[in-house]
Amino acid sequence: MATGTHTVEIPIDVQAVWDYVSDLEKWATTVPAYKEHEIINEKQSIWTFEGSVKGIKKTIQAQVDITEWNEPSNIKFELKGLSDNFTGSGHFTTEDVNGKTTMTCTVEVQAGGLSGAVLTPIIKWAVPKVTSRLTESIARKIAVFS
Repeated sequence: MATGTHTVEIPIDVQAVWDYVSDLEKWATTVPAYKEHEIINEKQSIWTFEGSVKGIKKTIQAQVDITEWNEPSNIKFELKGLSDNFTGSGHFTTEDVNGKTTMTCTVEVQAGGLSGAVLTPIIKWAVPKVTSRLTESIARKIAVFS
């Protein structure tokens, strides 16, 4: 299993951070390798990512299911690969610290099946980087839009 966790401090109150993070349409395009997404309902969406690793171009689709939604501090989700055999989970948490917000994003992904042996090293390399870039990007967008 690959895990990525990244924490940032945002000089904005926790409610403003929540208002931004809880609206998928505001930050979806900041996900590294993002290509497109489709909202199925308020708790489910399909995401498509496209990137290349070691010269190999790959498109990946994942179903994202929101499993917990606790305003203003916690969003939990599960991932299921639609194009490849992988599963995962993650969460965004926010905490008010003296009028500023500490936001943490954690993502865990595990490859399965026959392709798992090939995908695991790539996932272990990519997940921490993607988590860090996503968290930093969301923080920058929040600072601009708030």
